[in-house]
Amino acid sequence: MARLWAVIKREYLERVRTKWFIFSTVFTPLLFGGITLLPMWLASKSIDTADVAHITILDASGTRLGERVRLALGGGGIQAADTSATQIIVLDTMQLAAAESATTRAVMAKETRGYLVLGPHILDATETRYAGRNGSSFADLDRIKSAVRQAVLSERLQQAGMDPERVTSLTSAQPIDIDAEQIGDRGREGKGGIVKYIFAFSLAFLLYMSIFIYGQNVLRGVLEEKQTRVAEVVVSSVPTDTLLAGKVLGVGAVGITQQILWVIGSLLIIKVREPIMHALHIPSTSMTLPSIGPAVLALLLLFFVLGFMLYSALFAAVGSMVNSDQEAQQAQQPVTLLLVATAILIQPVLLNPGTKLAKIASIFPFSAPILMPLRLSLVSVPWTEVVASLASMVVMIAIAIWLASRIYRTGLLMYGKRPSFAEVARWLRRS
Repeated sequence: MARLWAVIKREYLERVRTKWFIFSTVFTPLLFGGITLLPMWLASKSIDTADVAHITILDASGTRLGERVRLALGGGGIQAADTSATQIIVLDTMQLAAAESATTRAVMAKETRGYLVLGPHILDATETRYAGRNGSSFADLDRIKSAVRQAVLSERLQQAGMDPERVTSLTSAQPIDIDAEQIGDRGREGKGGIVKYIFAFSLAFLLYMSIFIYGQNVLRGVLEEKQTRVAEVVVSSVPTDTLLAGKVLGVGAVGITQQILWVIGSLLIIKVREPIMHALHIPSTSMTLPSIGPAVLALLLLFFVLGFMLYSALFAAVGSMVNSDQEAQQAQQPVTLLLVATAILIQPVLLNPGTKLAKIASIFPFSAPILMPLRLSLVSVPWTEVVASLASMVVMIAIAIWLASRIYRTGLLMYGKRPSFAEVARWLRRS
């Protein structure tokens, strides 16, 4: 036990004292905070401009459609916002081409932002034309498109014999917001579906990156000891099984330490989120973190530990078989592909956590450490599936450690050519 503790302590302190550990621990919460705020800031910049109504309408429809579009751009209704900046030019089809050329020059001279063409068949057509300086602004185009749609609907209803005022009141309704609430197997699970979605995706991504990065650290540590011949000295005083266990536990402790610090840093960033949004002139939105009980939190931590142990054993076996970084890049591909395949499944499981694919993938031992925590943070998972997932991982970890310890025992002191699968099989039989 004393030797095991010495190896764990060495692996832990050797990594937490590095500048890279300190940098990544501080920088990662800031990065995630920036990733969260940047889309909101960009979205605030992409909101339709205040002078979106400062356009020219070339109305060749033969109806009052241009006037209806002007009102719709101002919010709809007779008492709508001021749209005096909207100019309406009523013309016939023969005059349309010349009017477009003249209005294009007006846009170039910044006398108007753009022009909208309402052709003679607009009431029956499904598209129209707009050209302007804001022609690439999705928000402006969406507002103009909505105004045209509302105006066309109003004109069709009036032509069908409805009262004009009644048409205006019916077609100027504001968009309706839906207050969504999730219901699981145990009943209502509260609001904040989009927050749960973001939290679950962030959790799955964090687990994926942590398992991959720290599994790589185990591989690099084994390879470095092998290249510097330190392994020869260490193995002479510490059994290989103890050395392997110490590496896995030591690096795992580093991972848990960093994740705890990441969570604390993320919570601090959330606390200062409102002042930052106010300083950047981003519209404030209420955001409540999903409530996670102690049992679920313990399960999330347990899945990370088990997943790390599983992949660390595999990466350690790979590191003991190779002699250079180039060989390691090739030899680790089967293990890396298992993680990549799991990452590919994150999106389908995130969208439909109750499907058969999600259930099978969250029980399969190589994808369970990432996909089961993803489901646990989204919906209530039956305890039978959680137990099955943990059991499959424990069995696979036992097999992986048994294989890795035997490969590690022989491969750690083997130099020269990278062994073939047949040679690795002989190592397992002899061990």
